[in-house]
Amino acid sequence: MLVLLPPSETKSTDGADAPLDLAELSMPGLTATREILANALVELAADAEASQAALGLGPTQADEIERNAKLWVSPTSPALRRYTGVLFDALDAKTFTKAQHSKALQRLGIGSALFGTIRAGDPIPAYRLSGNSKLPGFGTLASVWRTELPDAIRAEADGGLIVDLRSGSYQQLGPLKESVIATVLTEKPDGSRSVVSHFNKHHKGLLARALTITRAEPTDLKGVARVAEKAGLRVEIASERELVILT
Repeated sequence: MLVLLPPSETKSTDGADAPLDLAELSMPGLTATREILANALVELAADAEASQAALGLGPTQADEIERNAKLWVSPTSPALRRYTGVLFDALDAKTFTKAQHSKALQRLGIGSALFGTIRAGDPIPAYRLSGNSKLPGFGTLASVWRTELPDAIRAEADGGLIVDLRSGSYQQLGPLKESVIATVLTEKPDGSRSVVSHFNKHHKGLLARALTITRAEPTDLKGVARVAEKAGLRVEIASERELVILT
């Protein structure tokens, strides 16, 4: 089973490992595109105004541009520690036992506008590039990744179940029509349901945690639902590939 998480805009700024080496990342077939985008991001960082426009940054976010400028020389840390925010707080990887951490490295992938998809243990620096960003000289990032990323993810899954928890812009980078997806809905007292961003990220993080630490090996949507229910989540099967999590 391969569980794909979305990345986060917020990232830890620490790191004690060697600078970025694309050869150390999972899915080596993506290396050429990763290098092209990394070089473009570093080049863009030389122009603060252009960086702000392309990356959707405000005037107080100069530190984000500086991180991009130092992409090739700054220290790295495992992706599971690099990404922060609501979903990763709910995943709570710091509380994993040694055995659970090993499962995380085997089961978790993380979508990335810069790297396509990486594994939880891949060493990466802090950077800023979102799925809907537009780098000068490129089309959309979806147009850059779409031709090669889906097959790379399928190869990484090696025939196993793919649970795609990526947000929409990252699903578009590498669409996977066969994957299991999850939708988080808040149910109001009158029975109506709606999507709320914070709860979406939090409950996807809880589901990812459940799928990481379970001893089960789900092979289909029903298996994912059983793991979610055992973890205390309220779920419904909405279609042959969609799980609804109710809050």
